[in-house]
Amino acid sequence: MGHPARETGLEIHERRQGPCVIVEIIGELDMNAVPLLRAQLDTALEAVRPPCLVLDLTQTRFCDSLGLGLLVHTLNRVREMGGRMGLAVAPGMISRLLTITHLDHHFQTFAATEDALAVLQAP
Repeated sequence: MGHPARETGLEIHERRQGPCVIVEIIGELDMNAVPLLRAQLDTALEAVRPPCLVLDLTQTRFCDSLGLGLLVHTLNRVREMGGRMGLAVAPGMISRLLTITHLDHHFQTFAATEDALAVLQAP
């Protein structure tokens, strides 16, 4: 299921693979796009209990402080629900942002969605 939001510069695609929900975030994750993504993530977290969530940020070009806050909020919710979450990130702005803010120590990050799925789906 895809939700284009051209006015926000963000496009979201969601799919399931095994017990995990993959949310692909394309474009800019900024203050205009956060409400749309928050709604999508709320739905994704209800899909499987406990949640297994992979956020594919490999095509996310930009993330502001509100977007980063949403990622942290989502991680906390997943943990509270006894679930697992991983981020697929490419070299670039998002990986640098996670490193600068030391959030790379809190998130499980992977080079690709497939890598995240392999780890998160392991017993």
